[in-house]
Amino acid sequence: MNNLKNKFSIKDLENLTGIKAHTIRIWEKRYKLLSPKRTDTNIRYYDLASFQKLLNVSYLNNNGYKISKIATLKQEDIQNLVREIASKTNLESHAINSFKLAMLNFDQVLFYNTYDSLLKDMSFEDIFYEIFIPLLTEIGLLWQTNTITPAHEHFLTTLIRQKILINTEFIQAEAEPNSKKTFVLYLPDNEIHELGLMFLYYQIVAHDYHAIFLGQSVPLESLEAVLHYYDDLIFLSYFTIKPHKDEIDKYVRDFDKLILQKSNAELWILGQMLNSLDLDNLPSKVKPHKSIEEIVSQLK
Repeated sequence: MNNLKNKFSIKDLENLTGIKAHTIRIWEKRYKLLSPKRTDTNIRYYDLASFQKLLNVSYLNNNGYKISKIATLKQEDIQNLVREIASKTNLESHAINSFKLAMLNFDQVLFYNTYDSLLKDMSFEDIFYEIFIPLLTEIGLLWQTNTITPAHEHFLTTLIRQKILINTEFIQAEAEPNSKKTFVLYLPDNEIHELGLMFLYYQIVAHDYHAIFLGQSVPLESLEAVLHYYDDLIFLSYFTIKPHKDEIDKYVRDFDKLILQKSNAELWILGQMLNSLDLDNLPSKVKPHKSIEEIVSQLK
């Protein structure tokens, strides 16, 4: 059975494009910009072509074109005009729209072409900060509102993961660690959102530190073994959905007791679950961080 989402409600379009449903309806009625379809039970819906057109219309509108003017253009002319503007300015916004479309169509070629076009003007680091981080934030919200399926999210994150791995391999081939510090990057039990941690691994290696990447869902007890191999350790973890808000304080206390009190190691943590942590009463060797950029700034 095919459960992939290819029909969108007007609320889905609002979530995907940021254009209010009320505005979409006005554009439909006044300018005939979209033509919603109907199911056998007479329920209105929009297809992928409608979503693509609305992205392009919104992009032109944000770049100074009036809706009344856009409505007179043929679909081909709209697409050509978007490409022309994107080649000159607002590259980030256009790229995010292209990546969304690639995700919804499961279109690897569009993903690769969009990424390659960005590389002409941006470094991999800039693409991650300026494109992938905002994109992943939007994708998380779209998943939570059932606008996209987990399959869409996994498709996109797998492709981004490939790019991080490729770039990490490039720098590892030439890396010469010049610090005695060793970073141990891991995610706690049942935490699987590793893209941010993978990018941090890339940055740590790029700054000539020794690093060990353990990845997803690592039990706390298994981390103790690393203490036998290295002296100057910094454990680094990204709490996106785990530990749960009711468990995070206990997790940090347990980490301190099992790992930190037995060594001179530190624990650096970041992620949205830190909002549920009592940051004013942390063990002395637990260091919370607000963002990836904040951690990277401490590597320089």
